[in-house]
Amino acid sequence: MNNNNGRLLSLDVLRGLDLMLLVGLQPVLRLFFIELDSPALNDTLLYQLDHAEWEGLRVWDLVMPLFLFMSGVTMPYSLPKYRTQNGDGKVWMRIIKRFVLLFLLGMVVQGNILALDPDRIYIYSNTLQAIAVGYLLTAPLVLYLKPKYQLTVIALLLLVYSVPMHMAGDWSAQGNFACGIDKELLGCFRDGSVTAEDGSVMFAPWYDYTWIWSSLTFCCTVALGSFAGYLTKSGNDDRAGTAKKLFLMAAILLVAGYLFGMYQPIIKRIWSASMVLYSAGWCYLLLALFYWWIDVKGHTKGWGWLLCYGCNAITAYLIGELINFRGIAESLLYGTAQYLEGWYPVLLTACNSLIIFFILWFMYKNKLFLKV
Repeated sequence: MNNNNGRLLSLDVLRGLDLMLLVGLQPVLRLFFIELDSPALNDTLLYQLDHAEWEGLRVWDLVMPLFLFMSGVTMPYSLPKYRTQNGDGKVWMRIIKRFVLLFLLGMVVQGNILALDPDRIYIYSNTLQAIAVGYLLTAPLVLYLKPKYQLTVIALLLLVYSVPMHMAGDWSAQGNFACGIDKELLGCFRDGSVTAEDGSVMFAPWYDYTWIWSSLTFCCTVALGSFAGYLTKSGNDDRAGTAKKLFLMAAILLVAGYLFGMYQPIIKRIWSASMVLYSAGWCYLLLALFYWWIDVKGHTKGWGWLLCYGCNAITAYLIGELINFRGIAESLLYGTAQYLEGWYPVLLTACNSLIIFFILWFMYKNKLFLKV
């Protein structure tokens, strides 16, 4: 296995691409295309750099599923080995610790935890928390079940998720079953909620993400990633054959997701079962391409600029979401605003992305990695 400090190099590079797109490239390109105002580009590239309004899947919608998927790929490498060396008790302490840390970091990213105001604290509403829950639910599958049974559990979870959704018969943003579960159980702790003076909770119509019922399908995305990790780990002696298996899984999942999407809408915001299958197909395809190019063909040089994101993915996400470096750029470049006009925000955003890159590059070169 080509590796970097014992890691699967193709996975770190792919993770780096995902995080680079999230915290570096997309914010700049989106403002660039808006300012360029080209109808042809707006209908193609700019369209793909934004989320689907409800149904459908665009390139930008793949960032979060890919993040969850890749968190699963590492699990067959780390958990069984740790369990063998330290036993069940310690491996579960490690799993629970990671779950708690990721969940708390997700609350920090939302920006309300330090308010110490119950009306402003939203418990479950962030990508890191989805990873945390998916990781926790997938862990027993990786530790105690053979891969074929893991696939069976994934199928059962997709079925359990889908049955009440279809029985409710409403796939609208505010009327679907998963949204109702969130409103009922999270109440005033649901993102977009406001507590009135009489104690009643009102929910903003613009917030349509779901989390509690969608935890079942978060698990499926992570577990499909762990199955990919099983394939790469067990197929290390025949990497070309492993790449073929990854491509085959990609084709199966893409077709299954597309066909199931005719029966159940592909909706990322509620993490529908069809979206799980279809997005996992794209995740497998991307992993297969990177695995084939790097681990099979041996093209291992020149990836440092992506590895600085991929080897510090949580750090990249936290910095990108929590810290705005535009003020630094503006303090140096404010005099150019009169000349650049609408392009000035594009310049500031590009500088913000560059500063994040140099921080991550410095950390990578000095072997500083945040481990959660």
